Amino acid sequence: MKRLSEKEFEIMEILWKRGNAMTSGEILDDFNGNLSWKLSSLMTVLSRMADKGYVYCDRSTRTNYYTAIVSKEEYKTWESESLLHKLFDKSATKFIVSLCEKDKISKDEITKLKQYLDSFKKEGE
Repeated sequence: MKRLSEKEFEIMEILWKRGNAMTSGEILDDFNGNLSWKLSSLMTVLSRMADKGYVYCDRSTRTNYYTAIVSKEEYKTWESESLLHKLFDKSATKFIVSLCEKDKISKDEITKLKQYLDSFKKEGE
């Protein structure tokens, strides 16, 4: 899997949210004016995303319909594993420690994380 650019990720968010096939015009409309691209630019990006294996383009009619092939969960899992591998020697512990040391994780989140991890301990006992 290849990393999505910021705009590609935003396009995927639109496709994931909709959950069904969309035209490039519908995708552009969902940006609500927050994208200064022309339709042709969006179609170029969608074509690259299809080449990367993220979207499927149905060309069976006069209008192209785009559908997400990769689910949001699949992408999140891949991106998380990639981050852990690249920056934290494949260690979730090192990642969490870095967040705690830099005060990037709240006490409430730490408590929830501890409860979550403790639930694994109870299941294995």
